[in-house]
Amino acid sequence: MTAVTRHVRRALFALAFILAAASEGQAQGFISPLIGYNFGGDSSCPEFAQLSDCEDKTLNLGVSFGSMNDVLGFEMEIAYARDFFGVSPGFDSSVLTVMGNVMLVPRIGPVRPYALAGLGLMKTQVSFTPESILDSSNNNLGWNLGGGLMVFFGENVGIRGDIRYFHAFQDLELLGFSIEGQQLDFGRAGAALVFKF
Repeated sequence: MTAVTRHVRRALFALAFILAAASEGQAQGFISPLIGYNFGGDSSCPEFAQLSDCEDKTLNLGVSFGSMNDVLGFEMEIAYARDFFGVSPGFDSSVLTVMGNVMLVPRIGPVRPYALAGLGLMKTQVSFTPESILDSSNNNLGWNLGGGLMVFFGENVGIRGDIRYFHAFQDLELLGFSIEGQQLDFGRAGAALVFKF
């Protein structure tokens, strides 16, 4: 059994346990469409502080869904960033992340601060277009950590904002070349609506 397989099996077991725990004790389901921008690491904007002035900032769109009770929660998040490695003529790139996260999300009236951590897929795609003579697509196991704040207006509708850090376990591969010792990593600042049901 490879190290990646062991990590995946442990992650699935932990996520199943947390999901079962979150489903008890008046858990509520939620769905949360998000918009965000990547920064730092391998993204086209080098630092969070320069995000507002960065001309090459990468728009990130996605959705998360899951459940939470008064203390714990679980979410599955799917997010996509086009032009992740920058914009230039004839060059196309993207990053897709699919993360299962455990959340510590205590209820303090209508406000819910939260911290999260999880594992999942980080898929990169790089090609030279329009002919796509060179094309590279990689699936990597990765992890993410983050934190933020939810504020609810009534029982079922709210907003949330957070900052997350993503990091792959395997070395980054671009156009068939492995960059040894360099794993895909980046941060993301995001905002979202939250609908509880």
